[in-house]
Parts: sequence; C-alpha cells; structure tokens
Amino acid sequence: MEAVAKARFVRVPPRKARAVADLIRGKSVGQALSILMTVPKNASKIIAKTLDSAVANAVFLADGAKLEAEKMQISLITVDEGPMIARWRPRARGRATRILHRTSHITVKVAQEDVAGRERG
Repeated sequence: MEAVAKARFVRVPPRKARAVADLIRGKSVGQALSILMTVPKNASKIIAKTLDSAVANAVFLADGAKLEAEKMQISLITVDEGPMIARWRPRARGRATRILHRTSHITVKVAQEDVAGRERG
C-alpha cells in the first residue's frame, strides 16, 4: 500500500529543501520524524507536515485494514522547483535590482515496509 502527499508552492528554495530531504530518504517514518525534529532548518517543518499527511493518506486508503504508521517507510521523496516570485529592490542612482524568491514542490510517498526484504539484507 502506497500513499502520496504533495506540498506545492512552498516558499523554501529547492536547494535547501533537498538537503533536508536527503537526510530522510529511505528511512522509516518514525526515524524520519525524529530526524526532522532535530534538524534546525525551515524546510524540515514543511517536510514533516507533508510526511504526516502522507501517513494519514495511507491510513485513509487502507479502508479498515490494519495499518500501522511505525511499519511504514519513505519510498520516494522529491523536491522539484516551483515558480520564482520576482520582487524589486531599490539600488543606488535610481536603479532597481530584481530579487527572485524560489519556491518548491515537495512530494513524499510512503509504503509498507517489506519484512522479507529486511530479513534478507
């Protein structure tokens, strides 16, 4: 059972969000949440919310089947670039400089852990 959650148009630069996403890729949900709580980055709060949403979606899609969040792991996490928000900053001699605020699209996919796969590895 797989479930997906997406956070779109997030005001976090993709480069900074990818650094946080790389820390939790392939980890179990409980381990990933504990890592995200200790990372002092703004993107970690947003990724934690998206991960919680993906787990809630998985429980909802199970439709009465016994599904535990502790036995789930992150099967896919991607951080894509969203549109840039342009702002202008006044500069010397009546000029202006363009400031680009980058946005991200964060996708988290969780799946049930493969018990047989863990025993082999």
